[in-house]
Amino acid sequence: MLWRRSPYGDGGTEICLVHRPKYDDWSHPKGKLKRAEDPLAGALREVLEETGHRCVPGPRLGTVRYLAQGRPKEVMYWAAEATDGTFVPNNEVDLIAWLPPAAARDRLTQPRDRLLVDALLNALHAT
Repeated sequence: MLWRRSPYGDGGTEICLVHRPKYDDWSHPKGKLKRAEDPLAGALREVLEETGHRCVPGPRLGTVRYLAQGRPKEVMYWAAEATDGTFVPNNEVDLIAWLPPAAARDRLTQPRDRLLVDALLNALHAT
């Protein structure tokens, strides 16, 4: 989960969500691992590909399992603090949004993704 300190100087946290036009949904950046790719390396690659932002990985947030079109999916998440980068729309992701946690929770399409907002906030407060 890509996050940053608010650029408005209020000390708040903003979470990056991606809009996928193929599904018309808002989610956390995620994707498929390449053959023999380490899960954390794959997560960092996917964040860069989908958002244009580099990041520093933090604590692992957990694994989400679900069915998509009858097929089992498994996604591992880490907290990832944004360092630099610029978003460029592409075929897979046409928009990103940096939102405070409550707004991110409301914008997320899938209820299972909302639990990850709480996991991120807990991890950030524990460090």
